[in-house]
Amino acid sequence: LVAGGTGALGAGVLRELLDAGRRVTATWVEDQERERVERDFADAEGLSLVRADLMDPGAVGSVVDGVDDLRAVVNLVGGFAGGKDVHETDPEEFESMLRLNLRPGFLLARAAMPRLVEEGGGAYVGVSARAALRPFAGSAGYIAAKAAVLAFVQALDAEYRSRGVRCNVVLPSVIDTPANRREQPDADHSKWVPPAEIARVIRFLISDESAPVSGAAIPVYGRA
Repeated sequence: LVAGGTGALGAGVLRELLDAGRRVTATWVEDQERERVERDFADAEGLSLVRADLMDPGAVGSVVDGVDDLRAVVNLVGGFAGGKDVHETDPEEFESMLRLNLRPGFLLARAAMPRLVEEGGGAYVGVSARAALRPFAGSAGYIAAKAAVLAFVQALDAEYRSRGVRCNVVLPSVIDTPANRREQPDADHSKWVPPAEIARVIRFLISDESAPVSGAAIPVYGRA
């Protein structure tokens, strides 16, 4: 199950997992993103797309229940807002960062962990950010939320490792996506990390190759 699988990073993860022979269920919200994935993956076998509001516990539960033979959950849902110091930030904006970056991962784990334990084990991968370890000015809500994602996944590891579920988190810097290039046209894009490279790390973390790895925070910084 790849939550948020129709975004820029999501498309890279889908390609990597499908090429590795995985059957993948990916969630979507925006019609435009679904249409792009349907077009780009028209010939792919093993891909199912499910519309789901991952802020809603019932919707998340239905998505998890609908995945046969669930072995791994990859949560790519999150977002960024910034540009203001703390004294300039509305409480609602701060809380929206916490909600967007934390709630879907919590709801997915809440619904999926019993399934993964029942299936004999599996993997959960979340996405934090380098900023959780190396904060920068002007984005306290985002940074606090990504630090909380890191702590949450490590808490999952503490609770479920002994039951066979490995829980890890990746920490990107700036991901080389079209949206980020539009927002930072003068940046050195060669230092950013391509989605495909992060996708390879995620594939490793849900594979048997990474059997001893749980509770890890994996830097995927590129050259930045």
